[in-house]
Amino acid sequence: MIPAFTTVPLRTARLDLEPLRLDHAPEMAVVLADPALHAFIGGAPLSEPELRARYARMLAGPADPGTAWCNWVLRLRETGAAVGTVQATVTGGAAEIAWVTGSAWQGRGFAKEAAGALAGRLRSLGSPVILAHVHPDHHASAAVASAAGLAPTEEFEDGERRWEWRAA
Repeated sequence: MIPAFTTVPLRTARLDLEPLRLDHAPEMAVVLADPALHAFIGGAPLSEPELRARYARMLAGPADPGTAWCNWVLRLRETGAAVGTVQATVTGGAAEIAWVTGSAWQGRGFAKEAAGALAGRLRSLGSPVILAHVHPDHHASAAVASAAGLAPTEEFEDGERRWEWRAA
Protein backbone atom coordinates (compact mmCIF):
# COMPACT_ATOMS: atom_id res chain seq x y z
CA MET A 1 0.00 0.00 0.00
CA ILE A 2 1.27 3.45 -0.89
CA PRO A 3 0.75 5.63 2.18
CA ALA A 4 -1.23 8.84 1.73
CA PHE A 5 -0.34 9.49 -1.89
CA THR A 6 -1.66 12.92 -2.77
CA THR A 7 -1.12 15.39 -5.56
CA VAL A 8 1.57 17.80 -4.41
CA PRO A 9 3.65 20.19 -6.52
CA LEU A 10 6.69 18.54 -8.11
CA ARG A 11 9.70 20.05 -9.88
CA THR A 12 12.08 18.76 -12.49
CA ALA A 13 15.02 20.44 -14.18
CA ARG A 14 12.75 22.37 -16.57
CA LEU A 15 9.18 21.78 -15.41
CA ASP A 16 6.85 22.62 -12.58
CA LEU A 17 4.22 19.92 -12.13
CA GLU A 18 1.19 21.75 -10.77
CA PRO A 19 -1.63 19.82 -9.14
CA LEU A 20 -4.63 19.99 -11.44
CA ARG A 21 -7.15 22.80 -10.85
CA LEU A 22 -10.38 23.73 -12.61
CA ASP A 23 -8.84 26.97 -13.80
CA HIS A 24 -6.34 24.98 -15.89
CA ALA A 25 -9.15 24.05 -18.32
CA PRO A 26 -8.98 27.09 -20.66
CA GLU A 27 -5.23 26.82 -21.15
CA MET A 28 -5.22 23.02 -21.40
CA ALA A 29 -8.06 23.00 -23.94
CA VAL A 30 -5.64 24.83 -26.26
CA VAL A 31 -2.65 22.59 -25.40
CA LEU A 32 -4.70 19.43 -26.00
CA ALA A 33 -6.65 20.67 -29.05
CA ASP A 34 -4.78 18.68 -31.72
CA PRO A 35 -6.82 15.66 -32.95
CA ALA A 36 -3.50 13.88 -33.64
CA LEU A 37 -3.09 13.45 -29.86
CA HIS A 38 -5.91 10.89 -30.07
CA ALA A 39 -4.40 8.74 -32.83
CA PHE A 40 -3.50 5.92 -30.44
CA ILE A 41 -6.03 6.42 -27.63
CA GLY A 42 -9.16 7.28 -29.59
CA GLY A 43 -11.63 10.03 -28.92
CA ALA A 44 -11.35 13.67 -29.84
CA PRO A 45 -10.15 16.89 -28.19
CA LEU A 46 -12.50 18.29 -25.57
CA SER A 47 -13.82 21.84 -25.66
CA GLU A 48 -13.03 24.09 -22.71
CA PRO A 49 -16.42 23.44 -21.02
CA GLU A 50 -16.07 19.68 -21.58
CA LEU A 51 -12.53 19.72 -20.20
CA ARG A 52 -13.65 21.77 -17.18
CA ALA A 53 -16.39 19.20 -16.49
CA ARG A 54 -13.88 16.37 -16.85
CA TYR A 55 -11.48 18.10 -14.48
CA ALA A 56 -14.29 18.58 -11.97
CA ARG A 57 -14.98 14.82 -12.04
CA MET A 58 -11.28 14.06 -11.68
CA LEU A 59 -10.89 16.46 -8.77
CA ALA A 60 -13.93 14.95 -7.03
CA GLY A 61 -12.00 11.67 -6.97
CA PRO A 62 -13.03 8.08 -7.43
CA ALA A 63 -15.91 6.45 -5.58
CA ASP A 64 -13.51 3.83 -4.20
CA PRO A 65 -11.82 5.28 -1.09
CA GLY A 66 -8.88 2.90 -1.67
CA THR A 67 -8.02 4.60 -4.96
CA ALA A 68 -6.46 8.01 -5.54
CA TRP A 69 -6.49 10.00 -8.77
CA CYS A 70 -3.52 12.34 -8.97
CA ASN A 71 -3.18 14.74 -11.89
CA TRP A 72 -0.69 17.44 -12.77
CA VAL A 73 -0.34 20.08 -15.44
CA LEU A 74 3.21 20.41 -16.78
CA ARG A 75 4.40 23.99 -16.89
CA LEU A 76 7.65 25.02 -18.57
CA ARG A 77 9.42 27.03 -15.90
CA GLU A 78 11.34 29.19 -18.41
CA THR A 79 8.22 30.62 -20.07
CA GLY A 80 5.32 29.62 -17.83
CA ALA A 81 3.61 27.81 -20.72
CA ALA A 82 1.53 24.71 -20.02
CA VAL A 83 2.88 21.86 -22.16
CA GLY A 84 1.01 18.71 -21.06
CA THR A 85 -0.13 16.52 -18.20
CA VAL A 86 0.87 13.48 -16.16
CA GLN A 87 -1.36 11.40 -13.96
CA ALA A 88 -1.32 8.47 -11.58
CA THR A 89 -4.15 6.21 -10.51
CA VAL A 90 -2.97 4.76 -7.22
CA THR A 91 -4.46 1.68 -5.57
CA GLY A 92 -3.14 -0.46 -2.76
CA GLY A 93 -0.99 -2.65 -4.95
CA ALA A 94 -0.09 -0.53 -7.95
CA ALA A 95 0.15 2.90 -9.47
CA GLU A 96 -0.76 3.34 -13.12
CA ILE A 97 0.77 6.37 -14.79
CA ALA A 98 -0.04 8.19 -18.03
CA TRP A 99 1.17 11.31 -19.82
CA VAL A 100 0.39 13.58 -22.73
CA THR A 101 2.39 16.42 -24.21
CA GLY A 102 0.75 18.96 -26.49
CA SER A 103 1.78 18.58 -30.13
CA ALA A 104 3.64 21.91 -30.16
CA TRP A 105 5.81 20.69 -27.29
CA GLN A 106 6.58 17.12 -28.36
CA GLY A 107 10.07 15.87 -29.06
CA ARG A 108 11.73 17.90 -26.31
CA GLY A 109 11.76 15.29 -23.54
CA PHE A 110 9.09 16.92 -21.38
CA ALA A 111 7.01 13.74 -21.04
CA LYS A 112 10.13 11.73 -20.13
CA GLU A 113 11.11 14.32 -17.54
CA ALA A 114 7.65 14.50 -15.97
CA ALA A 115 6.90 10.77 -16.04
CA GLY A 116 10.33 10.09 -14.56
CA ALA A 117 9.66 12.53 -11.72
CA LEU A 118 6.27 10.97 -11.06
CA ALA A 119 7.66 7.42 -11.09
CA GLY A 120 10.45 8.54 -8.77
CA ARG A 121 7.96 9.97 -6.31
CA LEU A 122 5.90 6.79 -6.42
CA ARG A 123 9.01 4.69 -5.76
CA SER A 124 10.05 6.95 -2.87
CA LEU A 125 6.64 6.43 -1.28
CA GLY A 126 6.98 2.65 -1.52
CA SER A 127 4.87 1.80 -4.54
CA PRO A 128 5.42 -1.92 -5.19
CA VAL A 129 4.33 -1.69 -8.85
CA ILE A 130 4.26 1.16 -11.36
CA LEU A 131 2.64 0.45 -14.68
CA ALA A 132 1.50 2.09 -17.89
CA HIS A 133 -0.34 0.93 -20.99
CA VAL A 134 1.17 1.94 -24.33
CA HIS A 135 -0.07 1.26 -27.87
CA PRO A 136 2.53 -0.99 -29.54
CA ASP A 137 2.96 1.46 -32.45
CA HIS A 138 3.38 4.52 -30.22
CA HIS A 139 7.17 4.55 -30.10
CA ALA A 140 7.43 7.95 -28.39
CA SER A 141 5.28 6.75 -25.47
CA ALA A 142 7.29 3.53 -25.28
CA ALA A 143 10.41 5.69 -24.92
CA VAL A 144 8.73 7.65 -22.11
CA ALA A 145 7.78 4.44 -20.29
CA SER A 146 11.33 3.12 -20.64
CA ALA A 147 12.82 6.41 -19.40
CA ALA A 148 10.53 6.17 -16.33
CA GLY A 149 12.09 2.79 -15.57
CA LEU A 150 9.25 0.61 -16.83
CA ALA A 151 9.80 -2.46 -19.02
CA PRO A 152 7.42 -3.98 -21.57
CA THR A 153 5.58 -7.15 -20.63
CA GLU A 154 3.78 -9.68 -22.80
CA GLU A 155 0.41 -8.57 -21.38
CA PHE A 156 -2.02 -6.51 -23.46
CA GLU A 157 -5.22 -4.72 -22.48
CA ASP A 158 -7.48 -3.08 -25.06
CA GLY A 159 -4.69 -3.41 -27.64
CA GLU A 160 -2.09 -1.69 -25.46
CA ARG A 161 1.04 -3.33 -24.08
CA ARG A 162 1.48 -3.27 -20.31
CA TRP A 163 4.76 -1.75 -19.16
CA GLU A 164 5.77 -2.12 -15.55
CA TRP A 165 8.33 -1.68 -12.82
CA ARG A 166 8.28 -3.83 -9.71
CA ALA A 167 10.11 -3.20 -6.46
CA ALA A 168 12.84 -5.74 -5.75
